[in-house]
Amino acid sequence: MANRVEPPDGGWGWIVVLSAFFQSALVFGVLRSFGVFFLEFAAEFKEPAARVSWITSIGIAVQQFGSPVGSALSTQFGPRPVVMTGGILAALGMMLASFATSLTHLYLSIGLTSGAGWALTFTPTVACLSRYFSKRRSLATGLALTGIGLSSFVFSPFFQWLITYYSWRGALLLVAAVSLHIVAFGALLRPLKLAEDPAVGGPMAQLFSLLHHRPFLCYTVALTLINAGYFIPYVHLVAHAQDLGWDPLPAAFLLSLVAVADLAGRVFSGWLGDVTPGPVARLLALWSFLTGMALALLPVAQQSLVLTVLAIAYGFTSGALTPVAFSVLPELVGIGRIYSGLGLLQMVESIGGLLGAPLSGYLRDLTGSYTVSFVVAGAFLLSGSLGLLTLPGFFCFSKPSATEQYSMTKSLEVRVSPKTAEYGEESPGVQDP
Repeated sequence: MANRVEPPDGGWGWIVVLSAFFQSALVFGVLRSFGVFFLEFAAEFKEPAARVSWITSIGIAVQQFGSPVGSALSTQFGPRPVVMTGGILAALGMMLASFATSLTHLYLSIGLTSGAGWALTFTPTVACLSRYFSKRRSLATGLALTGIGLSSFVFSPFFQWLITYYSWRGALLLVAAVSLHIVAFGALLRPLKLAEDPAVGGPMAQLFSLLHHRPFLCYTVALTLINAGYFIPYVHLVAHAQDLGWDPLPAAFLLSLVAVADLAGRVFSGWLGDVTPGPVARLLALWSFLTGMALALLPVAQQSLVLTVLAIAYGFTSGALTPVAFSVLPELVGIGRIYSGLGLLQMVESIGGLLGAPLSGYLRDLTGSYTVSFVVAGAFLLSGSLGLLTLPGFFCFSKPSATEQYSMTKSLEVRVSPKTAEYGEESPGVQDP
């Protein structure tokens, strides 16, 4: 373990970025591309699409709600063994799924087992990356998360090719082999000891302090609102275009344009977040506001060109808000609590993601169109952007350095004895900012 006072802003950190790039691809790239197996599962087990769709829904839910577990284990043992264990579980779930004889087996293997592996992989990796960067944190995060978009383009046709030549069972065995590479990339995560670490206590002490930290709670509420509307176009944009008379192929291509714009937005926002003066939360509020406006205006677009432009605008701005969303958290809670903070944040904000799509579908069934669905989704993002205005230092004109972040988060410090700090027990004394 390397000992440093402040994040190095480079060095081995770029290897961690590379590791995060491939791990995000092997988690969310696989999840986004798993739809190619749906028809195979439905035909094999004679089950309706609604029941088959629960496979990935369970996997996503386990990944998000299990994030605090991965964070706590990483705080206690470091990210490397946790992520490597997650890679083994993710591969094991896919391997067991190849022997499935019912949908229940797929729920348990892919949904539960692989989902648990994903929970131990993504959050610890992103948190480890954040500890290596301060001035370049947004750019590093943006580059790492481009793995999600790029892998979505590669995996969908690749998985379809595997199914064509090896059937879905053979394809799942090969997906398991691909997922096992998480273990190798997890081995690249070198733990980094920073000056702030001894003061923050163990996992339970950190969790207790975060639950008493008003800025963190405000930020969590804001991101939950943003998450409620963020994914709606990925679920309903193609159907909305077909309602307007588009053919299925051009409607699907529209989503591909959104994905390309998403990639460009992530890289541009990562660069901009590091060179723009002031807190990163201000950029997050801007991108969230623009994304909400693009969503709210989608139903107004009746012409193909206007709808395409708005869809690309949504893709760019929604991609742009992702890296800065991860960069705001260390400024709020300190880099020493990034594992616990990110895990708890992902668990709570997943509520918005899980409820947003069903609410949008319900409004579509109720009104007969997607107009109200997109307007409500936009309203969620606009509300979240307004919630970010309550964060401390939002209107400052300078960005805090790593040393200043450490000083600012002293108000969050849990008063722990040496024994408590070592074993992670809760401390009764918490100073509420």
